[in-house]
Amino acid sequence: MGETRIGAAQVRAAAAAATVLLWRSGPARLLGLLLMTAAAATAPIATAWLTKLVLDRLVERTGAVGGLAVALVLTGLAVAALPVVVHYVRAQIGRAASTVATDGLFDALGRQVGLRTFENPAYQDRLRLAQESCGRMPEIVDGVGGTLSGTLSLAGFLGSLLLLSPAMTGVVLAAAVPALLAELLLARRRAAVEWRVERFARREFFYSQLLTGIAAATEIRLFGVGAFLRARMMAERRSANDAQRRMDERELWTMGGLTALSAAVAGGGLWWAITSARDGSLSAGDVSMFVAAVAGVQAALGTLASSIANGQARLLSFTHYVAVVRAAPDLPSAAAGEAPALRRGIELRDVWFRYSDEHPWVLRGVDLTIPHGTAVALVGLNGAGKSTLVKLLCRLYDPTRGQVTWDGVDLRDIPPASLRDRISAVFQDHMNYDMTAADNIALGELSAVDDRARLVDAATRAGAHDRISALPQGYDTPLTRIFEIGTSTGVVLSGGQWQRLALARSLVREGRDLMILDEPSSGLDPEAEHEVHARIREHREGRTSLLISHRLSAVRDADSIAVLDEGRVTELGTHESLLAAGGGYARLFRLQADGYQAVP
Repeated sequence: MGETRIGAAQVRAAAAAATVLLWRSGPARLLGLLLMTAAAATAPIATAWLTKLVLDRLVERTGAVGGLAVALVLTGLAVAALPVVVHYVRAQIGRAASTVATDGLFDALGRQVGLRTFENPAYQDRLRLAQESCGRMPEIVDGVGGTLSGTLSLAGFLGSLLLLSPAMTGVVLAAAVPALLAELLLARRRAAVEWRVERFARREFFYSQLLTGIAAATEIRLFGVGAFLRARMMAERRSANDAQRRMDERELWTMGGLTALSAAVAGGGLWWAITSARDGSLSAGDVSMFVAAVAGVQAALGTLASSIANGQARLLSFTHYVAVVRAAPDLPSAAAGEAPALRRGIELRDVWFRYSDEHPWVLRGVDLTIPHGTAVALVGLNGAGKSTLVKLLCRLYDPTRGQVTWDGVDLRDIPPASLRDRISAVFQDHMNYDMTAADNIALGELSAVDDRARLVDAATRAGAHDRISALPQGYDTPLTRIFEIGTSTGVVLSGGQWQRLALARSLVREGRDLMILDEPSSGLDPEAEHEVHARIREHREGRTSLLISHRLSAVRDADSIAVLDEGRVTELGTHESLLAAGGGYARLFRLQADGYQAVP
């Protein structure tokens, strides 16, 4: 996913994908747009010819001009009105295509099974460019329309100019072709600059979010690091500006010189037409036609060059969209089948794992069994691999070596959605959603989104019901002050209250085979922690569960406790047997217990 040269095949694939999106946005409207664009492009040519005929008849007094005048008025109306209508239809098609593209992009993201792709910085850069490409579908529509309009206008005016002077036609073309080639070259360079600038923009966005969000506001003010973060943000902005300025300078010198050349050709052509008319070689209508044709050819070439260049730039950018949409899932997925109901248990067999070949091993030959209907606790120091093991159980990653089985079936042979439907969890780094209290709970089980009784029951078992009921709008209170949801006043919960809400989100998933509790009480005071663990013990009675906690008192009642140290299971047993063994678990337990002893 690193920065690579975009080839012609990728551009063709982007063009094909964009065409499909435009067609899906409304075939009838798209065909209508093409017809109206063609009419808008040919109307100025008709106007130029009608003007020539009217002038010749007026000067030479060779016939009536009434019919020509009426036709000239009608084409003038078409010249004025059609671009407005075309602009409206283009905008509608562009917005519809943007909607279709956005939906397709996020559908593709949903096909990424695990987390590895999302942790790739280059992929994040590409993903952001893909999102921007969705919003630029109207520009692709403009590029298609501009290319068609420019081509028709160029053909019509070139044919008209060719009738008057083949030599001048060659001169005008010779001056215009370099402009077209320059535009195409600049378009490629602009796309490359966009790719580089995106890295600066994403880091700038990161710092701006820190400075404007509530999450870091307290620390930023306490530690006085606002100016430091602002300086880093502005450094990223200046780096992006420098890259764009260099591109602008290249465009200025290139297009400035080519514009001057076109102006010189137009001036020379006008001098030729006037002297030819003075000598009698051209009529007054011919001069009018010549001036209109030269201006029309140059304008059409400019439109064509700009449309092709901008279209190419948008297609180059759209290759990122195609790459994301067509990316293979980060983990292989079984095409069919269901996760069997857990009856025997889960087993990790010689599991090794590291996040990439450049990273150290996180798990080193882990062997662990979680028997059905039992509670297994996993303890260890920070960095021991506990959270990584949880990610493997949820199949957010696959083991680098070894296997994880569910009733003897390798997790890689079970469709991820089916597996995850049998798991409920509270994560240490749980999400706080800027939604209502009801929505925050219902996200654990969408079938309960309109079942208030189920939501209340889950909140009650998590010890959150009383706090939610006391909110201004109860369960319908937005838990955010970032934006409005309806007319309710938003409320921000404390860390412990959010912890209970995350627990309720897990408890609303009734009937799951495995419950994972990763530091479920890390944000609670001792009294609340005791209450929550009592509720959890009641809920997991007879269920298969995996408990993870730094507080060893919270896991002492587990059926078995596994001690993870530097990626290996070094001890396994009950609380009592591990204390009697006098190993690492006993040492950690006594250290924590000593902290609660009364000071003499």
